[in-house]
Amino acid sequence: MNTDYEASWLTVRLGAVTANYKTFQSLAAPAAVAGVVKADAYGLGAAMVAPRLAAAGCGTFFVARLEEGIALRPLLPTARIFVFDGAAPEAVPALIAHRLTPVLNSLNEIAHWSRCATGRRLDAALHIDTGMNRLGLSPAELSDLAASWRKRLAGLDLALVLSHLASSDDPKSRQNRDQLSRFRTALAMLPPAPASLAPSGGILLGKEFLFDLVRPGIGLYGGHPQPGTGPNPMQTAAVLSGRILQLRRIDKGESVGYAATFRAKRPSMLATVALGYADGVRRSLSNRGMAAVAGRRVKIVGRVSMDMVSVDVSAIAKTRIKTGDAVEFIGDTVTLDDVAETAGTNAYEILTGLGRRLPRRYREGA
Repeated sequence: MNTDYEASWLTVRLGAVTANYKTFQSLAAPAAVAGVVKADAYGLGAAMVAPRLAAAGCGTFFVARLEEGIALRPLLPTARIFVFDGAAPEAVPALIAHRLTPVLNSLNEIAHWSRCATGRRLDAALHIDTGMNRLGLSPAELSDLAASWRKRLAGLDLALVLSHLASSDDPKSRQNRDQLSRFRTALAMLPPAPASLAPSGGILLGKEFLFDLVRPGIGLYGGHPQPGTGPNPMQTAAVLSGRILQLRRIDKGESVGYAATFRAKRPSMLATVALGYADGVRRSLSNRGMAAVAGRRVKIVGRVSMDMVSVDVSAIAKTRIKTGDAVEFIGDTVTLDDVAETAGTNAYEILTGLGRRLPRRYREGA
């Protein structure tokens, strides 16, 4: 396959991911910092990102799916890898074979994992639901476990007790304090073990949220841990770019794209770029989103289509824009959080929605 020419691509700055990890180390000290690399490292490529985090000192990783942990194990032979999905009976042989640590979410999972420890000891994490109401031990299950934990946890080495904050991206949310209180109560009911509560946003909530281990995800990849609260402390790790396929002058009143949702109010110069919703440029950015050419912002005009999007470059047409030039849709000028806000979603969905046909270019620098 000829890869000399790429119409669009995602640049992943591995140095920025490493720098963000070190920022979290500084913010969270003395707590340890894990790396959340689920969903293929939020779309950036776990096979490249995880080893770089390991080289930076990360020894603990979290994935969501069993298959993610299996794929990661050869790359991280000595790391501890937690699997959020738990230990379904069908998954147990693979969890054991690949030395993966399940995050146990119910008394049934605890019982089954304990039975599998016959003649050996198995590591486990416990997930306590403190208000998210998704996975995790309910208050009733926690009480049952606390009453007989020596029996129920027989054969298990408790590697971690964790919970998930539902509103850590909003430092004003009262739910953060409520969950912190519930988590402390849960820890007092269980045998001593390392504890973890804070994701990226939780790390900024204060020292009392840090416990023994923090679990940054979106912040590692350049997203603001608490959008709207001030400058983003993280470095840009992902840059989405597409080439200009064609430059076109249109007259006042001419329409652009499907359904003619945009009509020029004056003679304009448009650039048609090789990116579309198949690549992760949201259709909701039609006539609303921004891109950047040579560090200058330009507006998306017309509907975003599957493979192409048009931007109005009239204001910078005299800077010698030409076919083949790169246009940035996520990066230093139009940030990940800018795109998420305009699209009406969050940075997580933008990154994980980047199309698989996009070549990933890995750069060492930040």
